[in-house]
Amino acid sequence: MTHPDPQAKFKRVMLKISGEALMGDQSFGLNPPTVERIAREVHSVHEMGVEICMVIGGGNIFRGLQGSAQGMERTTADYMGMLATVMNALGMQSALEGLGIHTRVISAITMNEVAEPYIRRRAVRHLEKKRVCIFAAGTGNPYFTTDTAAALRANEMSCEAIFMGKNGVDGVYDKDPKTNSDATRYETVTYNEVLQKNLKVMDASAIALARDNNLPLIVFPLDTPGGFKSILEGRGTFTRVQG
Repeated sequence: MTHPDPQAKFKRVMLKISGEALMGDQSFGLNPPTVERIAREVHSVHEMGVEICMVIGGGNIFRGLQGSAQGMERTTADYMGMLATVMNALGMQSALEGLGIHTRVISAITMNEVAEPYIRRRAVRHLEKKRVCIFAAGTGNPYFTTDTAAALRANEMSCEAIFMGKNGVDGVYDKDPKTNSDATRYETVTYNEVLQKNLKVMDASAIALARDNNLPLIVFPLDTPGGFKSILEGRGTFTRVQG
């Protein structure tokens, strides 16, 4: 039984990662060693006694927007994207349970054979029992991204912050640091600035949902070993979006 670490900055957090984060150096799909590495990052924070929710995108398997751009009906394409997130959630559940962490995949689309249906009170109870809850299938509605699902579930679960793990970047920049050597990283930035300057952090509906409920967003490098845990300890490099 893990006991809350008095040093931990947050007691309950939402970790949002993209489906692409699970690809490793592949061009699509799941890379098991990469999934396992991310699971170890979650494990290190879980050991601190922090309660963890997760939302994982599905872009490594299927993107609804790309499908609709190629002529597929938008709602159908979005549902296919939601199913992709369930596959990623099951992969992450397997990796976490391999490390001895009790994990529940909770799906917004009913599929009782592989995941629990979303019932808020039951999910809260899982967190209280120190189980990791992975929320799959987005919000269960087309036209909403997994970013919005993360903001929605984080609010419903009374999370104290959303942690957005990024590959290759250590926060929010005023322009793309991969193509602009003079890009500047923000230590803190407001939600309104993110919207006004069109900083590609989350989509606008997710930003608005977090802003309206005063939920801080921590953007940090997922590919830095120990990065997730260090921020919970009050260290590390990241951008805090709030206000």
